[in-house]
Amino acid sequence: MKIATMATGGIGGYLAVRLTQAGHQVATIARGAHLEAIRDKGLTLDGPEGVETVRPWIATDDPAQVGPVDAIIFGVKGGALPGAAESCRPMLGPATLVVPFLNGVEAAERLAAILPPQHVANGAAMVSTTIAEPGVIRQVGAFARFTFAERDSRPSARIDALRAAITEAGAEAPPTDDIERDLWMKFVSFSAVSGVTAAGRCTIGDIVAHPPLAALFRSVLAETAALARARGVALPEDIADQAWERAQMLPAPMRASTAIDVEHGRPLEIEWVSGAAVRLGRQLGVPTPSNAALYALLLPHKDGRG
Repeated sequence: MKIATMATGGIGGYLAVRLTQAGHQVATIARGAHLEAIRDKGLTLDGPEGVETVRPWIATDDPAQVGPVDAIIFGVKGGALPGAAESCRPMLGPATLVVPFLNGVEAAERLAAILPPQHVANGAAMVSTTIAEPGVIRQVGAFARFTFAERDSRPSARIDALRAAITEAGAEAPPTDDIERDLWMKFVSFSAVSGVTAAGRCTIGDIVAHPPLAALFRSVLAETAALARARGVALPEDIADQAWERAQMLPAPMRASTAIDVEHGRPLEIEWVSGAAVRLGRQLGVPTPSNAALYALLLPHKDGRG
Protein backbone atom coordinates (compact mmCIF):
# COMPACT_ATOMS: atom_id res chain seq x y z
CA MET A 1 0.00 0.00 0.00
CA LYS A 2 0.92 3.64 -0.41
CA ILE A 3 0.41 5.29 2.97
CA ALA A 4 1.10 8.82 4.21
CA THR A 5 1.58 9.86 7.83
CA MET A 6 0.16 13.32 8.52
CA ALA A 7 2.09 14.13 10.53
CA THR A 8 4.99 11.97 11.68
CA GLY A 9 4.77 12.46 15.43
CA GLY A 10 4.44 9.72 18.02
CA ILE A 11 1.61 7.77 16.39
CA GLY A 12 2.45 8.54 12.76
CA GLY A 13 6.13 7.87 13.38
CA TYR A 14 5.49 4.54 15.10
CA LEU A 15 3.30 3.34 12.23
CA ALA A 16 5.67 4.74 9.60
CA VAL A 17 8.50 2.59 10.97
CA ARG A 18 6.40 -0.53 11.32
CA LEU A 19 4.71 -0.22 7.91
CA THR A 20 7.98 0.57 6.13
CA GLN A 21 9.55 -2.51 7.70
CA ALA A 22 6.60 -4.54 6.40
CA GLY A 23 7.32 -3.42 2.83
CA HIS A 24 4.78 -0.64 2.32
CA GLN A 25 5.54 2.70 0.67
CA VAL A 26 5.24 5.26 3.45
CA ALA A 27 5.43 9.00 2.90
CA THR A 28 6.29 10.84 6.12
CA ILE A 29 5.02 14.40 6.35
CA ALA A 30 7.11 16.34 8.86
CA ARG A 31 8.83 19.68 9.24
CA GLY A 32 11.82 21.46 10.71
CA ALA A 33 14.57 19.57 12.47
CA HIS A 34 12.45 16.41 12.64
CA LEU A 35 12.14 16.32 8.86
CA GLU A 36 15.83 17.02 8.33
CA ALA A 37 16.78 14.21 10.70
CA ILE A 38 14.49 11.76 8.88
CA ARG A 39 16.02 12.76 5.56
CA ASP A 40 19.60 12.54 6.84
CA LYS A 41 19.50 9.53 9.15
CA GLY A 42 16.15 7.84 8.63
CA LEU A 43 13.27 7.48 11.07
CA THR A 44 14.04 5.62 14.30
CA LEU A 45 11.75 3.81 16.71
CA ASP A 46 13.23 3.31 20.19
CA GLY A 47 10.99 0.82 21.93
CA PRO A 48 10.81 -2.37 23.99
CA GLU A 49 12.03 -4.43 21.01
CA GLY A 50 15.14 -2.28 20.63
CA VAL A 51 16.15 0.52 18.29
CA GLU A 52 14.93 0.22 14.70
CA THR A 53 15.64 2.65 11.87
CA VAL A 54 14.00 2.82 8.43
CA ARG A 55 14.26 4.98 5.35
CA PRO A 56 10.73 6.05 4.40
CA TRP A 57 9.64 6.11 0.77
CA ILE A 58 9.30 9.92 0.93
CA ALA A 59 10.13 12.44 3.66
CA THR A 60 8.72 15.88 2.93
CA ASP A 61 6.87 18.89 4.28
CA ASP A 62 4.87 19.23 1.06
CA PRO A 63 2.04 16.72 0.54
CA ALA A 64 1.85 17.76 -3.12
CA GLN A 65 5.16 15.93 -3.62
CA VAL A 66 3.49 12.71 -2.49
CA GLY A 67 0.39 12.62 -4.66
CA PRO A 68 -2.60 10.29 -4.16
CA VAL A 69 -2.16 7.47 -1.64
CA ASP A 70 -4.30 4.58 -0.45
CA ALA A 71 -4.49 5.76 3.14
CA ILE A 72 -3.52 8.73 5.30
CA ILE A 73 -2.71 8.16 8.95
CA PHE A 74 -3.86 11.48 10.40
CA GLY A 75 -2.23 12.07 13.79
CA VAL A 76 -1.71 15.76 14.52
CA LYS A 77 -2.43 17.80 17.63
CA GLY A 78 -6.06 18.88 17.93
CA GLY A 79 -5.35 22.55 17.34
CA ALA A 80 -3.45 21.77 14.13
CA LEU A 81 -6.31 19.79 12.59
CA PRO A 82 -7.80 22.46 10.26
CA GLY A 83 -4.52 23.34 8.52
CA ALA A 84 -3.30 19.75 8.36
CA ALA A 85 -6.62 18.61 6.91
CA GLU A 86 -6.40 21.17 4.10
CA SER A 87 -2.84 20.02 3.40
CA CYS A 88 -4.08 16.47 2.79
CA ARG A 89 -6.03 17.38 -0.35
CA PRO A 90 -3.18 16.64 -2.84
CA MET A 91 -2.92 13.12 -1.41
CA LEU A 92 -6.59 12.25 -1.94
CA GLY A 93 -7.42 9.79 -4.69
CA PRO A 94 -10.91 8.48 -5.49
CA ALA A 95 -10.91 5.99 -2.59
CA THR A 96 -8.24 7.37 -0.23
CA LEU A 97 -8.97 6.56 3.40
CA VAL A 98 -8.18 9.22 6.03
CA VAL A 99 -7.98 7.69 9.52
CA PRO A 100 -7.75 10.16 12.41
CA PHE A 101 -5.82 9.01 15.47
CA LEU A 102 -6.23 12.11 17.62
CA ASN A 103 -6.97 12.56 21.28
CA GLY A 104 -10.61 13.23 22.10
CA VAL A 105 -13.86 12.21 20.42
CA GLU A 106 -14.46 15.01 17.91
CA ALA A 107 -11.72 14.57 15.30
CA ALA A 108 -13.69 12.66 12.66
CA GLU A 109 -16.54 15.15 12.73
CA ARG A 110 -14.10 18.04 12.46
CA LEU A 111 -12.24 16.37 9.58
CA ALA A 112 -15.44 15.60 7.67
CA ALA A 113 -16.35 19.30 7.82
CA ILE A 114 -13.14 20.12 5.89
CA LEU A 115 -12.39 17.14 3.64
CA PRO A 116 -14.92 15.31 1.44
CA PRO A 117 -16.76 13.19 4.03
CA GLN A 118 -16.51 9.99 1.99
CA HIS A 119 -12.77 9.90 2.66
CA VAL A 120 -13.00 10.25 6.44
CA ALA A 121 -13.02 7.25 8.78
CA ASN A 122 -12.79 7.22 12.57
CA GLY A 123 -10.17 5.69 14.82
CA ALA A 124 -8.62 5.33 18.25
CA ALA A 125 -4.96 4.56 18.97
CA MET A 126 -3.71 2.94 22.15
CA VAL A 127 0.06 3.38 22.14
CA SER A 128 2.43 5.45 24.28
CA THR A 129 4.86 7.23 21.97
CA THR A 130 6.47 10.63 21.63
CA ILE A 131 9.19 12.39 19.62
CA ALA A 132 12.23 11.90 21.87
CA GLU A 133 14.47 13.97 19.61
CA PRO A 134 14.42 14.89 15.91
CA GLY A 135 14.05 11.71 13.88
CA VAL A 136 13.50 9.48 16.94
CA ILE A 137 10.17 8.11 18.20
CA ARG A 138 10.23 6.64 21.71
CA GLN A 139 7.70 4.02 22.79
CA VAL A 140 6.89 3.28 26.45
CA GLY A 141 5.37 -0.16 27.01
CA ALA A 142 4.82 -2.89 24.46
CA PHE A 143 1.13 -2.27 23.73
CA ALA A 144 0.12 -0.85 20.34
CA ARG A 145 -3.51 -1.13 19.30
CA PHE A 146 -5.18 0.77 16.46
CA THR A 147 -8.95 0.43 16.20
CA PHE A 148 -10.62 2.10 13.24
CA ALA A 149 -13.62 1.82 10.93
CA GLU A 150 -15.79 3.77 8.56
CA ARG A 151 -17.63 6.44 10.54
CA ASP A 152 -20.85 4.41 10.43
CA SER A 153 -18.90 1.23 11.36
CA ARG A 154 -19.97 -0.57 8.16
CA PRO A 155 -17.52 -3.12 6.69
CA SER A 156 -15.35 -1.90 3.82
CA ALA A 157 -12.51 -3.25 1.70
CA ARG A 158 -10.31 -0.21 2.29
CA ILE A 159 -10.61 -0.58 6.07
CA ASP A 160 -9.80 -4.29 5.77
CA ALA A 161 -6.73 -3.54 3.65
CA LEU A 162 -5.25 -1.04 6.11
CA ARG A 163 -6.12 -3.27 9.07
CA ALA A 164 -4.28 -6.17 7.41
CA ALA A 165 -1.25 -3.97 6.71
CA ILE A 166 -1.00 -2.79 10.32
CA THR A 167 -1.51 -6.29 11.68
CA GLU A 168 1.18 -7.72 9.40
CA ALA A 169 3.47 -4.89 10.55
CA GLY A 170 3.30 -6.20 14.11
CA ALA A 171 0.68 -4.02 15.80
CA GLU A 172 -2.89 -4.84 16.79
CA ALA A 173 -5.70 -3.68 14.51
CA PRO A 174 -8.83 -5.48 15.72
CA PRO A 175 -12.14 -5.31 13.86
CA THR A 176 -14.99 -3.38 15.43
CA ASP A 177 -18.73 -3.17 14.92
CA ASP A 178 -19.07 0.13 16.81
CA ILE A 179 -16.26 2.63 16.44
CA GLU A 180 -18.08 5.29 18.53
CA ARG A 181 -18.15 2.88 21.45
CA ASP A 182 -14.46 2.11 21.04
CA LEU A 183 -13.56 5.79 20.70
CA TRP A 184 -15.38 6.65 23.92
CA MET A 185 -13.90 3.66 25.73
CA LYS A 186 -10.50 5.15 24.99
CA PHE A 187 -11.63 8.65 25.90
CA VAL A 188 -12.90 7.52 29.30
CA SER A 189 -9.39 6.29 30.11
CA PHE A 190 -7.47 9.02 28.31
CA SER A 191 -9.35 11.88 29.94
CA ALA A 192 -8.10 10.59 33.30
CA VAL A 193 -4.58 9.61 32.23
CA SER A 194 -4.05 12.87 30.37
CA GLY A 195 -5.59 15.20 32.91
CA VAL A 196 -4.15 13.68 36.06
CA THR A 197 -0.60 12.93 34.86
CA ALA A 198 -0.35 16.43 33.35
CA ALA A 199 -1.93 18.43 36.16
CA GLY A 200 -0.23 16.30 38.82
CA ARG A 201 3.14 16.21 37.02
CA CYS A 202 3.13 12.51 37.79
CA THR A 203 3.13 9.01 36.33
CA ILE A 204 0.66 6.14 36.38
CA GLY A 205 2.79 4.60 39.12
CA ASP A 206 2.31 7.72 41.26
CA ILE A 207 -1.45 7.61 40.75
CA VAL A 208 -1.67 3.97 41.81
CA ALA A 209 0.59 4.59 44.83
CA HIS A 210 -1.26 7.65 46.21
CA PRO A 211 -4.93 7.12 47.19
CA PRO A 212 -6.00 10.79 46.77
CA LEU A 213 -4.64 10.80 43.21
CA ALA A 214 -6.31 7.44 42.57
CA ALA A 215 -9.62 8.85 43.81
CA LEU A 216 -9.31 11.85 41.48
CA PHE A 217 -8.45 9.54 38.59
CA ARG A 218 -11.49 7.35 39.24
CA SER A 219 -13.75 10.39 39.52
CA VAL A 220 -12.67 11.55 36.06
CA LEU A 221 -13.34 8.06 34.68
CA ALA A 222 -16.87 8.12 36.09
CA GLU A 223 -17.63 11.60 34.78
CA THR A 224 -16.47 10.86 31.24
CA ALA A 225 -18.37 7.57 31.18
CA ALA A 226 -21.52 9.46 32.21
CA LEU A 227 -20.99 11.83 29.26
CA ALA A 228 -20.83 8.90 26.84
CA ARG A 229 -24.04 7.38 28.19
CA ALA A 230 -25.80 10.75 27.94
CA ARG A 231 -24.85 10.79 24.26
CA GLY A 232 -26.29 7.33 23.75
CA VAL A 233 -22.96 5.52 23.42
CA ALA A 234 -23.24 1.81 24.23
CA LEU A 235 -20.57 1.54 26.90
CA PRO A 236 -20.39 -1.37 29.35
CA GLU A 237 -21.98 -0.49 32.69
CA ASP A 238 -18.70 -1.14 34.49
CA ILE A 239 -16.49 0.76 32.05
CA ALA A 240 -15.05 3.04 34.76
CA ASP A 241 -14.06 0.04 36.90
CA GLN A 242 -12.60 -1.71 33.85
CA ALA A 243 -10.57 1.39 33.01
CA TRP A 244 -9.20 1.60 36.55
CA GLU A 245 -8.18 -2.06 36.47
CA ARG A 246 -6.38 -1.54 33.15
CA ALA A 247 -4.66 1.59 34.44
CA GLN A 248 -3.15 -0.37 37.31
CA MET A 249 -1.58 -2.76 34.79
CA LEU A 250 0.06 0.00 32.72
CA PRO A 251 3.84 0.53 32.98
CA ALA A 252 4.51 2.57 36.12
CA PRO A 253 6.62 5.23 34.27
CA MET A 254 3.86 5.89 31.75
CA ARG A 255 2.29 9.33 31.48
CA ALA A 256 0.23 11.00 28.80
CA SER A 257 1.70 13.07 26.00
CA THR A 258 -0.04 16.03 27.67
CA ALA A 259 2.23 15.63 30.69
CA ILE A 260 5.30 15.51 28.48
CA ASP A 261 4.12 18.63 26.66
CA VAL A 262 3.71 20.48 29.98
CA GLU A 263 7.24 19.50 30.99
CA HIS A 264 8.69 20.84 27.75
CA GLY A 265 6.58 23.99 27.64
CA ARG A 266 4.69 22.97 24.52
CA PRO A 267 1.10 23.95 23.67
CA LEU A 268 -1.49 21.59 25.13
CA GLU A 269 -4.51 19.79 23.64
CA ILE A 270 -6.67 20.38 26.68
CA GLU A 271 -9.52 21.88 24.64
CA TRP A 272 -10.06 18.42 23.13
CA VAL A 273 -9.62 16.44 26.38
CA SER A 274 -10.52 17.97 29.77
CA GLY A 275 -11.94 21.03 28.04
CA ALA A 276 -14.08 18.86 25.77
CA ALA A 277 -15.44 16.95 28.76
CA VAL A 278 -16.42 20.22 30.43
CA ARG A 279 -17.97 21.59 27.24
CA LEU A 280 -19.91 18.41 26.47
CA GLY A 281 -21.01 18.20 30.09
CA ARG A 282 -22.59 21.63 29.85
CA GLN A 283 -24.34 20.70 26.61
CA LEU A 284 -25.68 17.43 28.04
CA GLY A 285 -26.42 18.59 31.56
CA VAL A 286 -23.86 16.19 33.07
CA PRO A 287 -21.74 17.52 35.99
CA THR A 288 -17.97 17.24 35.36
CA PRO A 289 -16.28 18.90 38.38
CA SER A 290 -13.13 16.75 38.32
CA ASN A 291 -12.56 17.34 34.62
CA ALA A 292 -13.23 21.05 35.21
CA ALA A 293 -10.61 21.18 37.97
CA LEU A 294 -7.99 19.54 35.74
CA TYR A 295 -8.88 21.88 32.88
CA ALA A 296 -8.47 24.92 35.18
CA LEU A 297 -5.10 23.71 36.46
CA LEU A 298 -3.78 23.18 32.94
CA LEU A 299 -5.30 26.28 31.33
CA PRO A 300 -2.32 28.59 32.14
CA HIS A 301 -0.13 26.19 30.16
CA LYS A 302 -2.47 25.89 27.16
CA ASP A 303 -0.32 27.95 24.79
CA GLY A 304 2.99 26.61 26.07
CA ARG A 305 5.77 28.33 27.95
CA GLY A 306 8.41 28.46 25.22
